[in-house]
Amino acid sequence: MRNSYRVPVFLAIFALVAISCKAVSSLGSDVSPTPVGTSTPQPAPTPLPPKPVQPGASNPDEPVLIYGDIPYTSPFFIDSLGEPFVLLEDQAGFVNRDRDFEFPTSSQVIGPVTVHPDLSLTYELPLPSIPQGTQVDVDQDGEQDAGVQVYAVAYWSNTWGDPFLEERDGTGWSNASASTIVDPDLDNEIVGGTLVVWAPDGEQLFPTGFGPDGRLFTEDDPVAPISAGYNLVNLDQDPFQIYKEAQSDLTLAEGRSALNDYSDQSYADAFESLFQKVSREYPFTQDKGIDWQALYEQYQPAIANARDDEQFYRALKDFASSIPDGHVGLSYEPNLLVKLHGGGLGMLVEELSDGKVIVTHVIPGEPADREGIEVGAELLSWNDAPVQDAIAAVKPFFGPYSTEHTRRINQARFLTRVPPDSEVELSYQNPGQNDTQTVTLQASDEFESLSLLFSGQDEIDLPIQAEVLDDSGLGYIKINSFLGDYRLLASLWEYYINNLIDYDVPGLIIDLRNNGGGYGGLAYDFAGYLFDQEFDVYNSLYYNNRTGEFTEDEKPASISPAPLYYDKPIIVLVSPDCVSACEGFAYALQQDGRSTILGQYPTAGAFGSVGLGQFALPGGISMQFPFGRPETLDGELLIEGTGVLPDILVPVTSESVLNQEDTVLQAAIEELLALIN
Repeated sequence: MRNSYRVPVFLAIFALVAISCKAVSSLGSDVSPTPVGTSTPQPAPTPLPPKPVQPGASNPDEPVLIYGDIPYTSPFFIDSLGEPFVLLEDQAGFVNRDRDFEFPTSSQVIGPVTVHPDLSLTYELPLPSIPQGTQVDVDQDGEQDAGVQVYAVAYWSNTWGDPFLEERDGTGWSNASASTIVDPDLDNEIVGGTLVVWAPDGEQLFPTGFGPDGRLFTEDDPVAPISAGYNLVNLDQDPFQIYKEAQSDLTLAEGRSALNDYSDQSYADAFESLFQKVSREYPFTQDKGIDWQALYEQYQPAIANARDDEQFYRALKDFASSIPDGHVGLSYEPNLLVKLHGGGLGMLVEELSDGKVIVTHVIPGEPADREGIEVGAELLSWNDAPVQDAIAAVKPFFGPYSTEHTRRINQARFLTRVPPDSEVELSYQNPGQNDTQTVTLQASDEFESLSLLFSGQDEIDLPIQAEVLDDSGLGYIKINSFLGDYRLLASLWEYYINNLIDYDVPGLIIDLRNNGGGYGGLAYDFAGYLFDQEFDVYNSLYYNNRTGEFTEDEKPASISPAPLYYDKPIIVLVSPDCVSACEGFAYALQQDGRSTILGQYPTAGAFGSVGLGQFALPGGISMQFPFGRPETLDGELLIEGTGVLPDILVPVTSESVLNQEDTVLQAAIEELLALIN
């Protein structure tokens, strides 16, 4: 749903979706044929508009085909490539400034997109002889005229329903990857690019400029006659260039979603460009108490003095780590990871709710194992300091973090990852023993424990998995991500919900504990299967370069009921590894007591929108900053810095960290059975 106004572009992360190449060139009929032998009168067919002049000897330039490139730089765009197409997009929504405008199915002429081996994209869009879009009278003369049909060429992909776009796929008009250019700081007004206009005759008038107010299709537009049939309107000339061309090459404009590319600048200049934009548009400056000038003075000298990519990267990493935001990110640099954390002790630890630190994994043959440390051992000290203090001093490689509980968990994860050949003196008690042992371990070049830190789902697993739990008869759905092949995600979700309803499954557990986020619009569409009433969830604010202030999107993120409705009790499992769009989904399900949130910790608390904050820097380095600010309908900061708080908090115990029992899932089963009974 790359081009929609239904939810803000880039909630959890981007707005793209997919499918089909079936051209629509004639009106469908809602009248059933009369059975043979009956005489039931039938209504007269709807008359078609006058047929325009066709290409030929008298008019060889009549448009019949539009083709071109679809450039993209955003790293999220690739997720829309499952079943992409271009749409001859009806612009009646823009003409009438109606962000809820649904593209009529009869008007949806679509054409194929070719994804080349190098992942570049081209498209072709054959034009129907008589399009079936919305006639709009745009001459502003106060009289009712036949009007014209106004279109843009727009990249789309379909997620829900049949091959055509429905309301859930998007409404309004495109703000990216289209033949038109919009100004996001001016209510997404069309300010440039090319329109495709079809006129039923030569008697219609069309604007030839934006007029004094700078807006199209308003009362002050200058107008002139437009030819019958198809016309291409170049809005970048004054007056507009209105012309015919049988086969027209139009490159679609990526729009505001484009990467902020400073990669051809020097280290110092690239940081200057980045800093000026981020310090102005970052949405949580006051909430997090960030002194941008102080940060600049602290980190700019190291960046200015950088002599190679590694020095530049290290300085950027220090800068990024100073901002307590889990969405502030820097591209992964494995060589630096090896230098800082390439030494392993052959064990992992985790901190319990009561403050104890327990060894959860021991790698056979590695230092911890050779010194007799066992799984379940309690660590007491680390280099002559209490182990709790040692954890607090760790700088995890993959920070920063929006919440202290997320930081603390990752500090414990990285406690046993040290520079190669480092020595650590520690004391511990093995399970069942009263004696304290003190040993010195020398880090080895082992990476198995590091891989265990971030072992997620299997690469070939489905992104959504479901089952009916044998002992309880409850439904269980695990959503691993809201990012990827959106059509596949939507189909799986609808399939599982349909089965829950058909088999009358009495309760559902939704497991979000390892969901790193993705596309927020998809997450809220999922939530629509669990509510029977529409409601707004929150507002998003973005920096407006015209006003110099943060302003709300005109439409809040919302939940709309889906075609299916599962009405049984629900428990939602969360953890600090539930991030961004995952948190928005959990928050939505928590509204009005619809679901019970259960977990050992709150979610990550990283909820700023990042789609507009992608940066390319010298040395192949990329950075990310959130630029969208989520607020409740009452104007309070939402989720960022706190996370979604569980309704039921499950303690972290030795049984849970040693994988002897999934205590969180067991608690959910018990709670859900109690709700049902």
